[in-house]
Amino acid sequence: MTHVPTAETAAGAEPTGTAAEALLGTDSTRFRHDYLEVRGLRVAFGGFVAVRDVDLTVTQGDLRFLIGPNGAGKTTLIDAVTGLASATGSARFGGKELLGRGTHRIARDGVGRTFQTASVFEELTVLQNLDIAAGARRGPLTMLRRRGAVPEAVEQALELVGLTALRDTAAGVLAHGQKQWLEIGMLLVQDAHLLLLDEPVAGMTHAEREATGELLRRIGSQRVVVVVEHDMDFLRSFADSVTVMHQGQVLAEGTVAEVQNDPAVVEVYLGSPVSTEPPTTQAAGPLTTQEDA
Repeated sequence: MTHVPTAETAAGAEPTGTAAEALLGTDSTRFRHDYLEVRGLRVAFGGFVAVRDVDLTVTQGDLRFLIGPNGAGKTTLIDAVTGLASATGSARFGGKELLGRGTHRIARDGVGRTFQTASVFEELTVLQNLDIAAGARRGPLTMLRRRGAVPEAVEQALELVGLTALRDTAAGVLAHGQKQWLEIGMLLVQDAHLLLLDEPVAGMTHAEREATGELLRRIGSQRVVVVVEHDMDFLRSFADSVTVMHQGQVLAEGTVAEVQNDPAVVEVYLGSPVSTEPPTTQAAGPLTTQEDA
């Protein structure tokens, strides 16, 4: 049976106490005013330019969705910011330049990401996955020590992502949505304050998508969160702002309503020129998108 975080167990509940505040970042001064700033970002593979001169700024409290057709460059952009793809230009977080640095150093500076397929230790329990993630933040010597008690941040992460009842369950038997929640919890115990999430609700049920959206909304109130997504219903429900990419460039940016009514965006998604004449019958329905590669 799939355990979905409910208002009592996860996204809708407000954990109390200083440990919960620390997990959500509410008492952090290190990252309080930080933001992601990308300028002139360019990624090329041989003669193919996958990302071309992208500018992007995302602040705390702005749950940003990154959308676009297949091959728009969304995942490549995240790869560049996290050190998985070589790039030119600039990508800064916390006052530090991220480009040209190793993935581990970038992670140490508070940048975390998820992939379309959750990266968890499937043979280990949920609790062990979170404990290892917390240990990676503390360092290898700390990871080797035996501890009599579970770190408080781990306990809070279990509660926040709704996996307390499954703490002793092997991660490999979790449902797809639960693995995504576990991976988000692992980023939180690593003290990631910039979260880059690649299609986090793909394959989830409606209830799981709603719970995930509420979870991201709470996390995004105190951290910088960028979500690569193609689920337009999910976007309309939870996005604070949207950046649309097309052929490696930023096509449009704004609120959901602004982007949805942008003629250039409509043309890209519907595949036909947009008439400059006002509609004579009724407004077009909400946009739909292809699944991102």
